[in-house]
Amino acid sequence: MTNTLGMHRTVTEAVRSWSDRLVALSHGLHDEPETALQEHRSAARIGDLLETAGFTVNRGVADLPTALVATRGSGDLVIGFCAEYDALPGIGHACGHNVNGAAAVGAALALAAVADELDLTVKLIGTPAEEDIGGKVLLLDAGVFDDVAAAMMVHAAPDDSVGASSLAIGAWDITYRGKPSHAALAPWEGINALDAMTLAHTAVGLLRQQLPPGVAVHGIVTEGGQAVNVIPARTRARCEVRALTVEQLGEVWQRVRACFQAGALATGAELELRPHGSDFADLRQDPDMTEVYVRALGGLGRTAMSRYGETMASTDMGNVSQLIPTIHPTIGYDTDGAKQHTPEFTAYGKSPGADRAVLDGATALALTGAGLATSQAQRSRLLDGVRRRQRRQPACDGANGSPPTRAVRLAPGA
Repeated sequence: MTNTLGMHRTVTEAVRSWSDRLVALSHGLHDEPETALQEHRSAARIGDLLETAGFTVNRGVADLPTALVATRGSGDLVIGFCAEYDALPGIGHACGHNVNGAAAVGAALALAAVADELDLTVKLIGTPAEEDIGGKVLLLDAGVFDDVAAAMMVHAAPDDSVGASSLAIGAWDITYRGKPSHAALAPWEGINALDAMTLAHTAVGLLRQQLPPGVAVHGIVTEGGQAVNVIPARTRARCEVRALTVEQLGEVWQRVRACFQAGALATGAELELRPHGSDFADLRQDPDMTEVYVRALGGLGRTAMSRYGETMASTDMGNVSQLIPTIHPTIGYDTDGAKQHTPEFTAYGKSPGADRAVLDGATALALTGAGLATSQAQRSRLLDGVRRRQRRQPACDGANGSPPTRAVRLAPGA
């Protein structure tokens, strides 16, 4: 019979013994932020630390140079921790991924200390590009999660919470191609690609009145022409659509797509629509795992706010949760009211509160993994889930519904 008290002590002491290295990891990620698919130093830091701890580390998995998988233990129950470490362009770790990544690494180190005793395998999955194309989706498709019985991570935030869902999201790159001409001498000879983009954005703005609650459409124009005295021959933009579910995302995208088609129709410009990365599914947090996590967090003097029925922004952890029992709680620290994706939030990423969040998040996640392993009911449930998944091939879902490289073109006037 497992000594629960002794196991708890071993896990917490393991986090304590690695605390200096974990805080240094968080600070190192924060000091050298790297954006999606450029996280070379970040992935190297994580892989090197885990190798030092005796993990077997495979780097560049799934043809993603900045992805990695580190394992320790040999039990049939595989507990997966997802480490994020990509930053945002211009504002660094404004989503706190330095905290997320370091906490996941700490959880893996701590659970590894009892892996043999609990007959489990600890699997740390380094997941790049959460802020962009969705590394977890690519890793799912590559089979990296196939043996994972339970997946978990914590996410930096101004407070502790559990249970929230997230919005499904899809992104598209839009290009209009027109015909250049002199803007003063012969503008009628040109086809104005910027006009097409303006009309499309206007149509999207008008569409918003008819969109269901919880749906959001937002985007940026990344190219609007080259010279003010030349009719713009090419414009580019990126558009994101968020919805409550992947099914709703597909429906809304068809309406948004029609707005971009209208710009092409009205101006005669050629339209190209290209999915950018993978669709992110809505997040489904496992209630049984959440209950174990809440107890573990409470033992650290923290109280998590229940947010069942609420939605966060969007995360590729949603795709994992559609297939594997998953938790994605937030781990909080004082940010003086600053919210994620702002420079003000970035400024608190190395604060004493953020450092404590790394260590408490690591401890709570590791204790959750241990709690699942020691419960025969949970162990059986999770292993049964793996066997069921491995017997069937998951279907392709989402609004994009095709590989990211597939483009849709409309000829002028189509």
